[in-house]
Amino acid sequence: MSWSEERVELLRKLWQDGLSASQIASELGGVTRNAVIGKVHRLGLSGRAKAASVAAARPRRSRPSAPPRPAARTVGNTALKMEAAPVVARPVRAPAPVEEVVIPQEERATILSLSERTCKWPIGDPSSDEFHFCGRPSLSGVPYCEHHARVAYQPASDRRRSANKDQTS
Repeated sequence: MSWSEERVELLRKLWQDGLSASQIASELGGVTRNAVIGKVHRLGLSGRAKAASVAAARPRRSRPSAPPRPAARTVGNTALKMEAAPVVARPVRAPAPVEEVVIPQEERATILSLSERTCKWPIGDPSSDEFHFCGRPSLSGVPYCEHHARVAYQPASDRRRSANKDQTS
């Protein structure tokens, strides 16, 4: 199908009248919506009148608000069974302070002296001459000694409690 001068003029008129590309395509016949869009683009047609709205804007229906639900938890093996269970406030335990272990000079390890069986806990500022690794015997399957493993691997419940405490402070 070729674009004759008549069809191009009709396209221009319909486009200025605000018809959509689909409506123009059905009016012209034998062309697709994409063909109309492509021709409009090539012709450089832009700003056009807005199509008149067929129906006036309908007012939105407001939904009746639901009554507030009581704060309740599901208890038991059914999700639909609602029972108000008293909320028990658990005391927040502060994590036990972990004292740093003093490592004798002869047990301290450098990056070159670390092995699979030595604790790889870094101590000090890496840019200083005093920086070293713990170097004590590590637990099997863990890169740290017993003391540093307790510091590194805290139970999830303890971490959650300390995070909640930090947020409330």
